[in-house]
Amino acid sequence: MTGAVTIEQLTGSPVEHVAELVAESERHGLRFVRRLAEEWTRGANRFDQPGEALFVARIGERVVGVCGLNADPYAAEPRVGRVRHLYVLSEQRRLGVGRRLVSEVIEVARGRFDRLRLRTAAPGAAQLYQALGFRPSVGTDDCTHIMTL
Repeated sequence: MTGAVTIEQLTGSPVEHVAELVAESERHGLRFVRRLAEEWTRGANRFDQPGEALFVARIGERVVGVCGLNADPYAAEPRVGRVRHLYVLSEQRRLGVGRRLVSEVIEVARGRFDRLRLRTAAPGAAQLYQALGFRPSVGTDDCTHIMTL
């Protein structure tokens, strides 16, 4: 599927929007997209604290990616944000969708957070984050990459 990608900030429940992402991610053994939907449903994380946001990438009406921004729950400092739950459908990878989502997160974080942190075990995701200006963070269990804004 090709077409123009639009990035949209969600203010309501993401559950119906990310169903296809949940299904594909679980076929690949990943649970973090389901966790995003479950945490929203339980009220544990609604991306509604100051500076927080949740974005989806769409091609037409189809959601092809998701990425969120939270205050970092692992950091003791309030001006540290965390990039959360980046996932792009396999067929849309390497076409700039993830870059657009993370760039939107970075823009929203400016002025509210001084640093952004994240954790990834995926080499492709790590390359994307580093290309966007994140640097590897060594010796921190809850963070693999960091960016100073």
